Amino acid sequence: MLQSFKYKLNELADAARWVLSKTTNFTIIAFEGQMGVGKTTLIQAICYDLGAGDRVASPTYSLVNEYKTSKENYIIYHFDFYRILSEQEAIDAGFYEYIDSGNLCLIEWPQKISNLLSKENVLYINLEIAGDNERILIIN
Repeated sequence: MLQSFKYKLNELADAARWVLSKTTNFTIIAFEGQMGVGKTTLIQAICYDLGAGDRVASPTYSLVNEYKTSKENYIIYHFDFYRILSEQEAIDAGFYEYIDSGNLCLIEWPQKISNLLSKENVLYINLEIAGDNERILIIN
């Protein structure tokens, strides 16, 4: 079932809460969308809402960042696979251990590791530009 949420950039906190409301059955969320659409910015808002503070940054060069939250010592893993050349790089970085941990895993550029992800266990969210200062989130 297709679900969508349109928001203005100054309503990012609302978008983050909408995404979190959809994660009840998922610990892996994959964010798809063109470069510059706001994947990292949305992930920052999600992490902030979960109590990770404002120290969230894209792990473009390290592949994964770990954030501890102030809420019950919860851990969030934030992946950015934009620069990887093969799925083996993700495996070598311990990808399976992270996603099997039960902690929330937020993934940018999941298409780079599509063979490593199960369609049933991952919430895929596509971000699109909907106009000046607007974005739309789409869940298929």
